[in-house]
Amino acid sequence: MIDAHHHVWRQTDLPWLLGPERPRIFGPYAAIKRDYPVEEYCADIKGTGVKKSVYVQANWAPNWFKDEIAWVQSVADRSGWPHAIVGFLDFTKGDVGPALKSLRDYSLLRGFRQQFHWHENPLYRFAPDRRQVSDPRVAENIGKLAEHGFTFDLQVFPGQMADAAKLADACPDVTFILQHAGMLEDQSQVGWKAWRAAMTDLAKRNNVVTKLSAFGTFIHRNDPDFIADIVKQTVSIFGADRCMFGSNFPIEKLWTSYRDLVGAFRKATASLTKKQKAQIFNDTAARVYRVE
Repeated sequence: MIDAHHHVWRQTDLPWLLGPERPRIFGPYAAIKRDYPVEEYCADIKGTGVKKSVYVQANWAPNWFKDEIAWVQSVADRSGWPHAIVGFLDFTKGDVGPALKSLRDYSLLRGFRQQFHWHENPLYRFAPDRRQVSDPRVAENIGKLAEHGFTFDLQVFPGQMADAAKLADACPDVTFILQHAGMLEDQSQVGWKAWRAAMTDLAKRNNVVTKLSAFGTFIHRNDPDFIADIVKQTVSIFGADRCMFGSNFPIEKLWTSYRDLVGAFRKATASLTKKQKAQIFNDTAARVYRVE
């Protein structure tokens, strides 16, 4: 089993953890305003069946993008965890070509994430402008990932998925990994309908896969029924071979244990075939992130 989305961090490297606690999309976070070392992560996953993992960037200061990748690589060299790294680059500025070349020697680096999610609700907003995902410079820079075999972790809300689909079309040789199954925050009937329509359109792009992760973000709890519903619908849209499990730890640790989170996902996939389960919990992540 592969955890395709988790973090380890040092508090001193994360600007958003420093200073007074400010409102966040995932609610009060005092419990994780501290170091979360790989040793604690390994203790959290003990007995859950997780054998390998993928680290996803944790919003270090943007000018420290190389330092973050280097530090996580050093952690992996020392501990054996994680088994792949998704770093950060700012795709909105300049030419990322030289930076990509400078990062080729990090053996575990598989791709990058820049969070483009923007929402009318300022609490849910990360990107300064909803149009970042449709910026021609962004498309040009992300397109350069293909020559290095790097992927792009795409984080947008349903209302941005039409622009995200155009981005995927503009970069056909880049694999996009949609974060958190499209970040369904509006759980009204209208919200679910809009999410399904946007997901269905985005899934028409064969170079897009998605993560089943972070489903507690907006409800601040581990809800097996909600997880089951969104897993069922996402798998029906993308297919199990384009879905992968991710824990989003330690964020989800704010309201649940790793064991209980995995239990909810196993329950959510109980009716699927053995092959589909293998795809969700291992094969898709192994293929996309080249986890050996």
